[in-house]
Amino acid sequence: MNQLNQLDYIIFLLYFIGVSSYGYWIYKRKQKTNLDTKDFFLAEGSLTWWAIGASLIASNISAEQFIGMSGNGFQFGVAIAVYEWLAAISLIIVAVWFMPIYLKNHIYTMPQFLKTRYNETVSLIMAVFWLFLYIFVNLTSILFLGALAISTLVGADYFHAIIIGLCLFALVITLGGMKVIGYTDVIQVVVLIIGGLVTTYLALTLVSQKFGLGNDVLAGFGAMMRDADDHFHLIFEKPGPNASQVEINKYLTLPGIAMYFAGQWIVNLNYWGCNQYITQRALGADLHTARTGILFAALLKIFMPLIVMLPGIAAYVLYKNGSLQSEMAPGGRLLADNAYSAILSFLPNGLKGLSMAALTAAIVASLAGKANSISTIFTLDIYQKYIKKDANEGQLVWVGRIAIFMAMALAIALTWQDTLGIGREGGFTFIQKYTGYISPGIFAVFLLGFFWKRTTGTAAVVGILLGFALAVFFNHYAPTVLGNETLIYTAFPNGNGGYEIPFLICMGWSFFFTVVVMVAISLAGPAVSPKAFEIDSKMFRLAPSTTALIAVIVLLISAIYVRFW
Repeated sequence: MNQLNQLDYIIFLLYFIGVSSYGYWIYKRKQKTNLDTKDFFLAEGSLTWWAIGASLIASNISAEQFIGMSGNGFQFGVAIAVYEWLAAISLIIVAVWFMPIYLKNHIYTMPQFLKTRYNETVSLIMAVFWLFLYIFVNLTSILFLGALAISTLVGADYFHAIIIGLCLFALVITLGGMKVIGYTDVIQVVVLIIGGLVTTYLALTLVSQKFGLGNDVLAGFGAMMRDADDHFHLIFEKPGPNASQVEINKYLTLPGIAMYFAGQWIVNLNYWGCNQYITQRALGADLHTARTGILFAALLKIFMPLIVMLPGIAAYVLYKNGSLQSEMAPGGRLLADNAYSAILSFLPNGLKGLSMAALTAAIVASLAGKANSISTIFTLDIYQKYIKKDANEGQLVWVGRIAIFMAMALAIALTWQDTLGIGREGGFTFIQKYTGYISPGIFAVFLLGFFWKRTTGTAAVVGILLGFALAVFFNHYAPTVLGNETLIYTAFPNGNGGYEIPFLICMGWSFFFTVVVMVAISLAGPAVSPKAFEIDSKMFRLAPSTTALIAVIVLLISAIYVRFW
């Protein structure tokens, strides 16, 4: 059923025209007769710190956050915000230690880093891995969840039209190159934050009204904390023998304090520091601009749970007390990922259009950024190296554009049927889980490549393949082969007749054993790898303003953990 009226459509149309017009103006303002690859893929180093920070957030916050993390907020509560708050700390690490190495060595793509530090075999393997991951997991999940969410507002009959519309909108932005993506992302971030805050405000107001407290947002938040105290703890205890499947499922997704020594750091540091999709925004800038932009993103990250998680908890409280029954359980089956859309359905006319614009902004920004990264890797790391080595700049830009079209076409084909088999864990966790199959090996290769000069190319090849193999083993076969309880893990019933190890624990052990094997192989090689990077301590020095910003971020996160531990 269509829940939008004429005013909603007018507001959404104004957003669409505004973003498209601004993107076209940016494109024409500095358009070159012959656009080169540095301009198309890296914005020619012209992005400012605030554009870099906004672009990082716009590309990161998408349907999996608005829909998936709100759904996880409904299921798990504030604990799911660990992904956001540890991301802020991870961004500090990337800004201080990773970015100087990239920029000093003129790295433009992640496969290029692997070739420069190791060899072409490592680079090619990872280029292929990343292309498959970006297209078959990330791009399709963003598109599917986004279309699903918007279709709840405009009607399920429009699901396929929405898929095509989102892709076309993203193409308008993406084909202009990284400069257009970066600067239009500033508008996208403003829209998604304003629209997201409006939705959060409404959610808390609905809770306040439900408990007879009027329209007081703070009273609504207090009532929510009292009524759902179990949803305001950051750490889940390990389930005992008599635990319910609901408690077990929570621990399987967020395995208590153990995740802070395992997969959470691998997820975040790999995503923010070793991911073409993210690092591409800063790789064309100078070090100070890149650092400031990344730290600006870290500061914004702290507040993202207000937008993407609190509506889910509010939906849980309302559902628990008899509201949102049909919205959360259409056909009688409770779907946690409906939480955000359920709240949106109560917005007044006009604000629904704004919230749909916010949701669309998040989806389109992520689609554009992901498509640009796919294009960059395919063009610079596969086409130029292995298909046409003598291609000129103009040809490479056109190949990049064709790659964008092909990636979008594949995404449409893969999401055309309205199911991706996302499963009980929800959309956000689905993406984290399946990204986690290659994250341990990638992060091990990058980390040792950065800071240990002895790491060899052979060790890197083994590390990438072994990390993937170990992730598959721990996630699917370890309970059967090694048993449900060992010195390094405990497997829990998954509700489907089998046993499962928390995937964040799987990632931690996959990373640990990958590093051990890589170190052993490297020790058998030369004392210093011939391609090791030279590291100068001056690279890591911080300006006083940078140090102050880092201190503010750390203090804010510390205060949050003291309050909700």
